[in-house]
Amino acid sequence: MRVLVAGGAGYIGSNMTAMLVRAGHEAIVFDNLSRGHKAAVQKCEFVRGDLADYDILVKTLKKYKIEVVMHFAAFIEAGESVELPLKYYRNNVCNTCNLLSAMEEVGVAKFVFSSSAAVYGIPEKIPIAEDTPTRPINPYGQTKLDVERMCHFQSAAGKLRYATLRYFNACGAGADGTLGEDHRPESHLIPLTIQAAMGKGSGVKIYGTDYPTPDGTCIRDYIHIDDLCRAHLLASAKLDDRAELIYNLGNGKGYSVREVIETVKKVSGKDFAVFEADRRGGDPPALTAGTSKAHAELGWEPDIPKLEDIVSGAWKWHNEHPNGYED
Repeated sequence: MRVLVAGGAGYIGSNMTAMLVRAGHEAIVFDNLSRGHKAAVQKCEFVRGDLADYDILVKTLKKYKIEVVMHFAAFIEAGESVELPLKYYRNNVCNTCNLLSAMEEVGVAKFVFSSSAAVYGIPEKIPIAEDTPTRPINPYGQTKLDVERMCHFQSAAGKLRYATLRYFNACGAGADGTLGEDHRPESHLIPLTIQAAMGKGSGVKIYGTDYPTPDGTCIRDYIHIDDLCRAHLLASAKLDDRAELIYNLGNGKGYSVREVIETVKKVSGKDFAVFEADRRGGDPPALTAGTSKAHAELGWEPDIPKLEDIVSGAWKWHNEHPNGYED
């Protein structure tokens, strides 16, 4: 396949690009480097461009004879989306509409979309299946759902074959541990806890210790980045048979905040301060993925399900890159 990886310099996009290259596909990275890192881009064609630029999108799709577009170029901070909703609508929805319009003009029909479990909001039942009602509780989740619906109607018009993949918590270091997580600022639990173990900052915070869970802290589903990316390859192939695909991508098992902290302490051999803070608004007690549909239709299941293995790879990467990517 000739694949345009939008946001290919970011965490998930760079890992996806590496997997495409290893699998013998031709990957072209398209990124404006506002959040990504040029140092994370593999040995492949790189186009520095913005999804808001319709002309460069059309030019790039034509020049490289793109067959599939994978889209990872969204803003992802739920809290920020509450404070700056238009920023999220502009990038996540308007720019994706621009991308789909360029694809339509050029005649590129296959699209793999990086969606999120945030489309479900606070679900009534756990684990979460794909037919769970979608009720986002923040602009970030709503923008993901809006793009899903845009894809649905474009597909119904016979102009798009798409897979929407609803991620739970992507984590770990992929591509044999060479590509890690370097968000600035960082907001994800595993890298924040690893940074605390490395002596960066004053420690790690637990937001809420009185949830109805075994240890009182929130439970989340953590999926290794390589498992996540592998599902994209399988979904891309499935688009030859189906025009619309929706899958949850998660481990199928949840780990609490305290379990993550204790696992980092075990893997690192380091102790660090842990502070208890009040709950954050909108944090459900538990979120875990029902993955039976992806297993049945794609033959997919996680190869790296153990939290200790996920943390071990991430710990190694962060220690080899103490300042993140050197761009």
